[in-house]
Amino acid sequence: MEDIKTILNQFHSKKRTSAGTEKTPTGPINKASFSEIPDLFFDDVIGKFKLNRQDITVLMALYRQIWCWPNLYRGHGIGPLNSYQELGQSIHLSQDEILQSLRHLESYNLIETIRAGQYFVRKYFTEENDLKYGQDYDHFF
Repeated sequence: MEDIKTILNQFHSKKRTSAGTEKTPTGPINKASFSEIPDLFFDDVIGKFKLNRQDITVLMALYRQIWCWPNLYRGHGIGPLNSYQELGQSIHLSQDEILQSLRHLESYNLIETIRAGQYFVRKYFTEENDLKYGQDYDHFF
């Protein structure tokens, strides 16, 4: 008679091993996560606006937080930036570089400060593109 443990080992668990990893005979494999960024950013915005690496990094971090992750104010294009220090650590920039990039992005009207630590980021980056693609927002202003 077979041991119960050997019988159970023949069946695989229906539960995932952990979020984003799968077990294989050679060990766990990590799966990359994805964020949806409109092609318009690469086709139009980068060519039209002279953004440096840190500006793009900060803009993408804000964009992901507002449009790609769960956000109560997503329909309004608004998201909080709770800590410049935490953001700086995650994207490897100093707090001064982040503040400089935020001012630079605001000068191009790619973002707007609602109040300290709360930003408005358009889904299609510019007002003209939002109108072109039918994106409007509830107005808090």
